[in-house]
Parts: sequence; structure tokens; C-alpha cells
Amino acid sequence: MEITKDHVKQKPAFTLKRFHISEDYGFLLPNPLKELPPFYNPWMEIAHRLTYLIESHQLRSHVNKMPLLSCQYLQGHRELYLAHLVLSFITMGYVWQEGEKGVTKILPRNLAIPFGEVSEMLGLPPILVHTDFVLVNWKKKNPHGPLEIENLEPIVSLPGGTSTSGFILVSFLVEKVAAPGIKAVAKAVSGLLQPDDEILVEALQEVTNTLQEMTKTLKKTHDYVDPSIFYEVTRIFFSGWKDNPVLPEGLLYEGLCEQPLAYSGGSAAQSSTLHAFDELLGIQHQKESAAFLHRMRKYMPPHHQAFVEEIRSVPSLKHHVFSSGNKDLQSMYNKCVAALSELRTYHITIVTKYVVIAARKAKTRLSKAVPQTTGPPSFLEGLGTGGSQVLNFLKSVRDTTREAMIQL
Repeated sequence: MEITKDHVKQKPAFTLKRFHISEDYGFLLPNPLKELPPFYNPWMEIAHRLTYLIESHQLRSHVNKMPLLSCQYLQGHRELYLAHLVLSFITMGYVWQEGEKGVTKILPRNLAIPFGEVSEMLGLPPILVHTDFVLVNWKKKNPHGPLEIENLEPIVSLPGGTSTSGFILVSFLVEKVAAPGIKAVAKAVSGLLQPDDEILVEALQEVTNTLQEMTKTLKKTHDYVDPSIFYEVTRIFFSGWKDNPVLPEGLLYEGLCEQPLAYSGGSAAQSSTLHAFDELLGIQHQKESAAFLHRMRKYMPPHHQAFVEEIRSVPSLKHHVFSSGNKDLQSMYNKCVAALSELRTYHITIVTKYVVIAARKAKTRLSKAVPQTTGPPSFLEGLGTGGSQVLNFLKSVRDTTREAMIQL
């Protein structure tokens, strides 16, 4: 039988809507819910007082008294995302309330079971991920005011005061300014499938502008986040229980499974934004870095993961640009790669200040302090909260980005 076009199933159009991605907000959830239905008040009451309960060492006793609630009354993705956000923050507080010396190895059933259920419904792991921390964790103080850091606050926060909320909100703003670039990725895929070099030049210019805006926004970190508070107070609460010497076997989720589970902590590597740009530009990372990045994709919402994978499946943009002989297109591709490399270089600057230098200062301070003074967790020295050797990893991905440039 002759196969006609009608017999070939057409792949659905590559649109942001298909992957539940907002044209205005990118991977962020627009206007997330701030409260769950009254049935879930026991969770919300703890979430609203989370920082106080952790700092006063009362969180574990409050969680232990919490009723075991079924997730069957949660409706729609907004309620599910808020439930995951709330339960993930409570979980991090519960595990790390007493620091690395007093870590608990068991998550009680009244927290573990609903957290497992909500996670399964969303296709996310039962641990705090970038989605909880940034994508769904924001609200305006004045609903009619601007989307600026002074008019924003996290729905749920952790110890570290304005530095922790500043870290959450700067990360939010970086994702917000990335939105036009995500839209341009879809445009570039369309230009590639036609193929239309004019569309590709336009799309790559838009991605370049976005990457420059992201770098500019990342610089706000210095204004809103104190390095010593970030390193010594905030960071432990993003740490996971995979490859962590303090929890070598992982964490036992009581009532959910018989054996402990090991998950990586929250990490910027779980943001779908840079994964999308990498796939579009055909950046090939070194084996170890690529393996870590691919593992981090399992910590993204499934539809965001599918978006990144679909970009990977289309014909190679880099190959098209290289073989096109179009000097404008080749030059624009290189500008785009350079902008991505500059963003990664600036990320190294931030990590050097907030992790490497902050660690050195903390050690100096502790060497002069009284013996019982507690310091930052030793297991995080030189490591990212996702578990990577953070500087080596960031330098590796920056260098492989640079190497993607086409020799003109």
C-alpha cells in the first residue's frame, strides 16, 4: 500500500502551550496559589511559622503531632504544586533542624506519606526541588504593584531572614527575565524545521538579549544576599540525602517504603532554562558534567523535561548554522554562545564569593571562637547542594560552552 501524507501521524506543533509553559513567565507558575483548602490547615499553619519553629527547635515536635492527611481533596495542578512546596519545605526543616550533628534519618509517616502521594501525582521526587524553591514560591505584597523584588516575597521561607528570601527572589527574577528567551527557543525550532535563516537570526538575537538580561539580574544577588548567612545558615536546608556522608544510606520515608531513599538537594542545575538553551545550541558537556545535568532533569516537572527533550530531538541547529554558509547566522550563533558562556562565568563569580570565600571566612571565624560554637555543615564544603563538586562542575560547563563556537 502506498503511504500518503494522510497516513503519517503529524507531530503536534512545537508550542510553549503544549508544554504548559507561559509566554510571559517562562517556566514560572503565573500567580501561584497561596493557601490550600481548610482541610490542609495543619500543613499551612506549620508552613507559615516554619522559620520560627526551626529556629526555636520546635518543628519536629509540631510535625510529630500533625494529623496524617489524605491528598484526595487536592484539586488541580495549582493546589498540588502548593502542597509539594509546603511539604518539601517542612521536610527540609525537619531533617536539618539540628544541623548536621542532629540529623534525623527517618521522616515520620504523617509527613512522608502525603509528600510521597503529592510527588507521585506531579511526577516530582519527594524532596525540595528548584520548582518548589523558585517556580511556584512567590507572591506580590501589593497585588496591583510591580513585579519587582521590593514588592515580592516567598510564600514559604527558611531560616536566614532577608538573605534567604533574597536568594529565592533573585532566582525568581532570573527565571522571569528568561521568559522571552524560552519563547525564542520555540521560534528557533520553528525556523529550523522550515528552515528559515531569517527567523533563526531573529530568534538567536532574542536568546542572546535574554542571556545578557539574566546575567544582569544575577548581579542583584550582591544587593540582597549576605554571603556569611547564605553559607552558614541557608545552604544546609537545600541539601539532599544522596552522596551525603551525614545520611550515607539516604532518608527513610516511614510508611512509604521499606528502604531509605536517596535524592539530591535543590540545585540551579534543576532549572529547565539553561538546559533548553544548551539543547538548542548543541552544547556537548563533558561526560561527568553531562551525567549530572541529565540526572537533574528527573527533578523537573515532566512537561518541562519533555520540552527540553523535544528540543534535543529536532535537527541540529549547530550543524545547520555551520553548513549554511550564512555569515550573519554564524556570527549571531557565536554571539549567543558567548552570552551563555558569560552567564556561566558570572555564576562562577557568585559561587566563588558565596561558597568558596565564605567557607574560608567561616573557618577563620571558627578557629577564633569558643570550642562549642557551631559552624556551617562540613559536608557542604566545596560541594553544591545538588551534590556536585561545584566549582569544577561550573568551570567544566562554561568551558564546553565556549568550545561550541564556530570557527569563522
